[in-house]
Amino acid sequence: MVARDTRRVTISAIADLAGVSVPTVSRVINGRSDVAPQTRERVEELLTRHGYRRRPPSMRASSGLVDLVFNDLDSPWAVEIIRGVEDVAHAAGVGTVVSAIHRRTSSAEQWLDGMRRRGTEGVIFVTSMVAPPLQAELRRLTIPVVIVDADGLPPGEAVTIGATNWAGGLRATEYLIGLGHRRIGFIAGPPQLMCSRARMDGYRAALEAAGLSFDEDLVCPGDFYHEAGFSGGVRLLGLTEPPTAIFASSDQMALGVYEAVRQRGLRVPDDISVVGFDDLPEVRWCSPPLTTVRQPLAEMGMLAARTVLRLARGEKVESPRVELATELVIRDSVAPAA
Repeated sequence: MVARDTRRVTISAIADLAGVSVPTVSRVINGRSDVAPQTRERVEELLTRHGYRRRPPSMRASSGLVDLVFNDLDSPWAVEIIRGVEDVAHAAGVGTVVSAIHRRTSSAEQWLDGMRRRGTEGVIFVTSMVAPPLQAELRRLTIPVVIVDADGLPPGEAVTIGATNWAGGLRATEYLIGLGHRRIGFIAGPPQLMCSRARMDGYRAALEAAGLSFDEDLVCPGDFYHEAGFSGGVRLLGLTEPPTAIFASSDQMALGVYEAVRQRGLRVPDDISVVGFDDLPEVRWCSPPLTTVRQPLAEMGMLAARTVLRLARGEKVESPRVELATELVIRDSVAPAA
């Protein structure tokens, strides 16, 4: 009679026998769908034959860390998202590693090396275009990914978290039209971002619904930062027939418009009305307090953190795309058109 080998079989041993990578075996064990049927059948047969004992999800090894990755960290809204992620992670006993990859390949590779060493639970990207090589490596490592304000279509099975940007752009423009404004300037965000395009589409939809023509002379390019708001404000105020209101698609750009108005010797809202987008904490304290579209940044961070932790536990989420509601917050920077 041959003695039974009681040594516990490892994932690595199964991978060698099946002729596949360790992450592929891990994906089969965790019930992931991104495995070819023939490969899954071969791995499952070897797991059964060698008596591999699967651990329940509650016993899954944990690094106790979540990676939160931005393009840059020089914006106040980044702080709001960090606050939301950290609230959820802290309550779950998980640490947060915050990184900025600055859209450079070398920065992304450096972050990826560190992430491998950390053995992170999951990754949250914020307005980051996840390059195909990065996507492939995260899939290979079977690390769950959640993207906040995706640049474009989400990669693979990644879950995306956003806000109702179109509805926010529509509501802000409708509010100005309702106060009698007919020439409404618009300062756009980065055109590659879905949220920027949605805000502008909402602006156009409100104009069209009110029977107002879309005037390209009233639209300025922007990048969400103060300088773009200032330069856009200068150009719009310098038109032969300037607008009576300006809708900037970020609060920082709206504050740039404030400075352009001040330097021209005008006042908000006596001479021109201004609306922003985000509702950053600082805009309640500027003079006058800014009317803006509230984007629930902290809540978006909280939902992203809850979602990536659920995925790390092997749980399924109800929808691959979630949008949280925006809300128009009326303060003192808007007045009826003269």
